[in-house]
Amino acid sequence: MTDTPRKSRLEWSGFAALLRKPVTWLFLCAMMLSWYAGNVVKPTWSVQQQILNTRTDKQGRLFYTYRKKKVFLTAVPPLAQSPLRPAAISGWQTSGKGPRLRDGYARKTVTLQGGKTKEVIVKLRAQRHWGWWSLLPALVAVLLCWLTLEPTSSLFGGILSGALLLGRYDITDAVLLPNLGTKGSAGIILLYLWLLGGLLGIWSRTGAPRAFAEAMTKHFVRGPRSAKLVAWLLGVIFFQGGTISAVLVGTTVKPLADRENISHEELAYIVDSTSSPIASQIAFNAWPGYVQAFIFVPGVVFLATEADRVAFFFKSVPFCFYAIFAVLGTFLLSIDKAPFLGKQMKEAIKRARETGELDAPDANPLSAKELTEDRTAPGYIPHVVDFVVPLLVLLGVAIGTFVVSGSPKVRWAFFAALASAFVLAMGRGMSLAHLMVGFGNGLKSVVQGSVILILAVTIGAISKEAGGGLFLVELLGGSIPYWLLPVALQLLTIVIAFSTGTSWGTYAVAFPLAMPLAWAVAQTQGLAHPMFFMTICFAAVMDGSVYGDQCSPISDTTVLSAMSTGCDLMHHVKTQIPQASLAAGLAAICWTGCVLLFA
Repeated sequence: MTDTPRKSRLEWSGFAALLRKPVTWLFLCAMMLSWYAGNVVKPTWSVQQQILNTRTDKQGRLFYTYRKKKVFLTAVPPLAQSPLRPAAISGWQTSGKGPRLRDGYARKTVTLQGGKTKEVIVKLRAQRHWGWWSLLPALVAVLLCWLTLEPTSSLFGGILSGALLLGRYDITDAVLLPNLGTKGSAGIILLYLWLLGGLLGIWSRTGAPRAFAEAMTKHFVRGPRSAKLVAWLLGVIFFQGGTISAVLVGTTVKPLADRENISHEELAYIVDSTSSPIASQIAFNAWPGYVQAFIFVPGVVFLATEADRVAFFFKSVPFCFYAIFAVLGTFLLSIDKAPFLGKQMKEAIKRARETGELDAPDANPLSAKELTEDRTAPGYIPHVVDFVVPLLVLLGVAIGTFVVSGSPKVRWAFFAALASAFVLAMGRGMSLAHLMVGFGNGLKSVVQGSVILILAVTIGAISKEAGGGLFLVELLGGSIPYWLLPVALQLLTIVIAFSTGTSWGTYAVAFPLAMPLAWAVAQTQGLAHPMFFMTICFAAVMDGSVYGDQCSPISDTTVLSAMSTGCDLMHHVKTQIPQASLAAGLAAICWTGCVLLFA
């Protein structure tokens, strides 16, 4: 009879201990503040206008191209008659209800250089923000990540904060399902859980990574330096960037790096810093086509057409100083000549080289034991062909579809690689039962990483809808000194990308406001070379977004870099920030110097 009271006292003592933790009160206060902002604070509304590059087809129908698909327009009213006209904003502010429609199209007349006018069609989008309150969801997620070192619950805390701010109290049906039920989320589950997990599981069952590591060690790798250099070179070769590069480089090089006692923090940093940064430097990918849609400025001749804007993108590449310093920094790290390393990175390198411990004692790697242990099927003789053939198939399909269609079919590539690994293993004598065991182990190994990835995408969407990025851009105003604008844009986009975990999402928010601002500053302050000034501002937005995305614990590339290299997510974030911040600081100095000397 005495056990029940004792058990009750233990349960209450555990609850009391939870309440004594600062992180508990941080969470509770954040939730109350989110509810307060959503119910008491009136949002600020604005209308974003994006000028469209419209054409007519043979039937005379008006259309524009969005993501390689034609969007046809009918009955486009003048801007003054649109329900989303700027004059209607004051009414939305007073009522607090906002517009009935959030998106629409309208005709307007713009003045070009030389005084000529032109009628254009603009896409209108009503947006809102709650001022500083809009930053709460991302701030909650990031703070919880830093304090708890547990990303899954931290991301969910940020999502819950955003749901309360937006007034969506049905977390499952109104918040999670709309984001989980999208084509993008389904693609994440298919690619990173089924295809990537299955491929890694089959490789583990065939012993392919071990065979590849042994072959590379025999013919090329002679120690940690050459193993890291392989990782760096592959990051440059896979210049498609982002998630593609992180997955390919991480999974390919991990067996080599593990054999040479390269810490997972070190490897994850190399993989992450040669993903998005290299994509902005070797930009023969989808980036120019995506970005150019956001940088049209009425009256600016060198941004008039799509071809002009793509050419402008490539002209800015030499001035993307952060990307240059990031790639150069990882190269110097690869050859053990890095001029600066953070304290935690130094400790990780020393630990791995001296003790062989690839992770810190308190690490919680995203890659599970199913992929780190030798699980080769009994009687199966591993061969390097089991690794090389699927990898070549993957690269061949990805590069081939990029050449043919202009966009790499990543899921096609991973499916083809998985199928080739499956068929090759069966052809070399492995039974179907053993293959399915490997496939299942592979899925189990990446479940946690896939969940974190989906939660990161969800909180990115929530943060964007809360308007945090829009609010930060509006803070700049139009009175900033010209020489300070590039660094201000860099800092602004760093905050947005770090808070939302996406560089491309930051481009969509920042470029439509930053480029007209840069042009206005160049004109009002009488700069002799306005095009050069806008090039520097463009590069600052590009690089600030890449840096913020790369260092954010809620970024898909950050998660995938940690997952593919078997690193603890927060250990990866903490160890890469010092080196990345040095590169960002050097870039800010270079931009300021260029503007003062040449603009």
